[in-house]
Order: sequence, then structure tokens, then C-alpha cells
Amino acid sequence: MNSRIKSIALSIASVALALSLAVATYGQQRPLVTEDVDIIPPGSMRIEAGIDFVQRAKYPVSGLTGDLTRAGVIGINIGFAPNVEFQIEGVAQNFLSINSRGTSAIPLSLAGNANSTNDIGDFTLWAKIKLRNETANLPSLGFRFGVQLPNSNQARGLGLNATNAYGQVLFGKKFGPDGRVNTFGNLGIGILTAPTGLFTQNDVLTYGFAGIVRLNKQFSVAGEVNGRANTRPGSGPLGTESQGEARLGMQVRASGLRFDFAGIKGLTKLSPRSGLTVGVTYDTPSIFTPAK
Repeated sequence: MNSRIKSIALSIASVALALSLAVATYGQQRPLVTEDVDIIPPGSMRIEAGIDFVQRAKYPVSGLTGDLTRAGVIGINIGFAPNVEFQIEGVAQNFLSINSRGTSAIPLSLAGNANSTNDIGDFTLWAKIKLRNETANLPSLGFRFGVQLPNSNQARGLGLNATNAYGQVLFGKKFGPDGRVNTFGNLGIGILTAPTGLFTQNDVLTYGFAGIVRLNKQFSVAGEVNGRANTRPGSGPLGTESQGEARLGMQVRASGLRFDFAGIKGLTKLSPRSGLTVGVTYDTPSIFTPAK
């Protein structure tokens, strides 16, 4: 319980720190997870913090299901050059209120009567490169590759303690006066370690299609469909099955920050049934001399 209180306090402190700062208007991503092609200004940083609440989260490897809280959904982006960005994404702490327990394929360090569990999330390191700007007829293009680190403890039942690799092609196109409608998408591959199979992996297709419509200087509507699709026969190796979700929400600019919220709807049988995400984004001014 003490670790849970400390983790929540850390998340609140991160948000409170962001609230004391000012924000620019580049990159408009949260509450979406689909990656935009645009790069944040060179020499600047973006700090994102949020909390997710989802119902009926499913963990097929551990057999757990329940209501999940992701406290401290963190994103840190650094603009290294006009076309290069480095990113760190992860969750400070996951808390699951257990509704049911099925057969686990791995040993768990949970008491038989435990009604909750918690663990740090796996963090992912990304590099994003913008390859070309959009033209009147053609979209902008980019590429992003990353590695997911094995930060979690699989015995807690929430993470898989596995290293995964990703590569994505990014594309985007703006429409309307001043680019009021921003559409963008991702297609790629994820090389996922199969946690219960020796020397086994699953190469899944990753996808994301999103749009942000700027209503005025303060409000924008944002929506997406994002997920991964198994490429193996059947459902694929345990722990690498298809996952997908849809998000629809808003971005609100106030007090020099960009706040956001969105509803979440699961799209596959192993996705959470529904949920809600809220967060805040802060873009720093230039804090270092970027590469040229």
C-alpha cells in the first residue's frame, strides 16, 4: 500500500510540475497514441503526463482480469534536429483490481486471496525521423523505430518482462484553412517475444489511424483507431494476441497548457472493454542548442 501511495503521489507531482509551466502548440498528440509525423522544435522538450482508467482489462498469460488504473502515463520527447526526435514512453505504475483469476501460464507471486496487484509498466525508447514534408498532393512521411524494455516483473501478473522491437512508417496530411484538420497514421511491424515459448516470437502488424480537428484556439476534437494484429494462424502465441482500441476525446488549451481527455473502447476480445484517459502536455522553449 505504501508503494501505491508513493506512486500516485509521484504522478500527481509530475502533473503539478507541468501546471506551473507554459506550453507551445506543436505536435497535438495526447490523448491519442497514434504518432504524428511532425517533429517538435529542435532544442525543446515535450513532457506528457496522464492517468488511464480501463474496465475489464485482460491478461491471458497470468489469467487475471479486472479494472486497471495506469497512474503516471509518461511521455518525454526531445527535438534533436529539424527532422529527428527522441522519445521515452511508459507507465510509472499499473494497479489492477482483480475481478477474476484463471489459469496462469507462469508462476505468480500473489496470494491466493489477493484482490489486487500492481507493477511498473514496460518503458519504450523511440527514435523518429521525418523524411519529407507534405505537399499539395502528397502526404508527409516519416519513420519511427523503438525497443520496449523489460522493466516489469512478470510474477506480479501485469507485465511480461520481455524485450520487443518496433518499426513504423508514419504519414500525415492536413486539410482546410491553416491545416485545421490534421490526419495521420502509422503502419509497421512489432517483433514480440512469446513469453511462454522458448526461442519463439510473433511478428505482428501494428496500425494507427487518427485525426484532430481544431475547432478554435482553445478546443480540438481528437479520435483514432490503434492496435496490433496477429499474423500467425489462430490467435498466435500466448501474450502476443491481437489488441486494438478506439479513442475519442478533446484537447483544451488553458493557462498556457494543453489538457486532454478521451473515452476508450476495446476492439478485440482481449482488449479492455472501455475506459477513460485524462492528461496534460507541456512543451518547453528551447533549452539546448540542437544539432544542425
